[in-house]
Amino acid sequence: MLRLNTVVYKIDAENPRLNLAEIDRAADILRGGGLVAFPTETVYGLGANALSPEAVKKIYEAKGRPSDNPLIVHIARADELGAIAEETPETAKILMSRFWPGPLTLVFKKRPAVPYETSGGLETVAVRMPSNDIARLLIERAGLPIAAPSANSSGKPSPTRASHVEYDLGGRIDMILDGGPAYYGLESTIVDCARGAPCLLRPGAVTLEMLREAVGEVAVDPAVNSKTEGRPQAPGMRYKHYSPLANVTVVRGPQAGVVRKINELAAEYAADTGRPPGILATRQTAALYDKERCAVLILGDRGDPPAIGANLFNMLRKFDYYGIGQVYSEGFDEAGLGLAIMNRLKKASGYDIIEI
Repeated sequence: MLRLNTVVYKIDAENPRLNLAEIDRAADILRGGGLVAFPTETVYGLGANALSPEAVKKIYEAKGRPSDNPLIVHIARADELGAIAEETPETAKILMSRFWPGPLTLVFKKRPAVPYETSGGLETVAVRMPSNDIARLLIERAGLPIAAPSANSSGKPSPTRASHVEYDLGGRIDMILDGGPAYYGLESTIVDCARGAPCLLRPGAVTLEMLREAVGEVAVDPAVNSKTEGRPQAPGMRYKHYSPLANVTVVRGPQAGVVRKINELAAEYAADTGRPPGILATRQTAALYDKERCAVLILGDRGDPPAIGANLFNMLRKFDYYGIGQVYSEGFDEAGLGLAIMNRLKKASGYDIIEI
């Protein structure tokens, strides 16, 4: 593809209107059919005009993304939904009132105005209203809905910093708005509201427990917890995703057994290859690993799942920067935010999981 001169603008995250000139330049690019990466509260998104097939095709080309993988449409106000979604079920209205703006994507039956390039060939469309002020202002100034998957090379760990976007997509897109680190660091929760009873397609910061407290029973798609093939109904449902260049193995079970097993695996790998493996640890366990022979990175305190979620993709990317070929990660409890953390680790590892 044609190499572009990717421009990076630093935007004041607390008051983005101080950078209105830069945001208006980004809005002009979007209206002209170009690509702009921008921060959201979840991860950085790669934006294009959601209603333009030609613009959306550029997203797939820049990312190397399969064209049957749907995109999420971002809006700034709830009243913009009517131009995109055919109908708004009562369950969706409750979830919107509770969690919008925020890290929740809802799937609706799409209107004809939404091209199949945006919906991945499906008759449904995924929509969310971000809470990040830069994202909302960009959508408002562009005056159009923005289709935006994560702003990374397809299949790699999602970008939580502008530097991650530049590393993956520099020269492939027109502009990057740098609004600092993403708050959650995990992609949005996705709930299908288009097929009757709500169904969780991808876990995120809006947890399954929070959804069920709001609307009652919520089904869970099998792709959340197990390896499934076939056409994805929403982003992030492919069985191998969010992966660094290294192979990833997840070890889970009682803490002492997990540490012992990871140390055994790490020693075997180092002896066989002559190279140091990487280890994803927590504050409780980091000192129990051999830092002389392994690259040990700390995700956070095991009692602080939001910190672990916010750090996960950044740590996986660091192993790429270090040239690590094999990563061993501790597993986590799947209650609350742990479901989203383990969902990402399972997919990053291609379900290479050792149970202790």
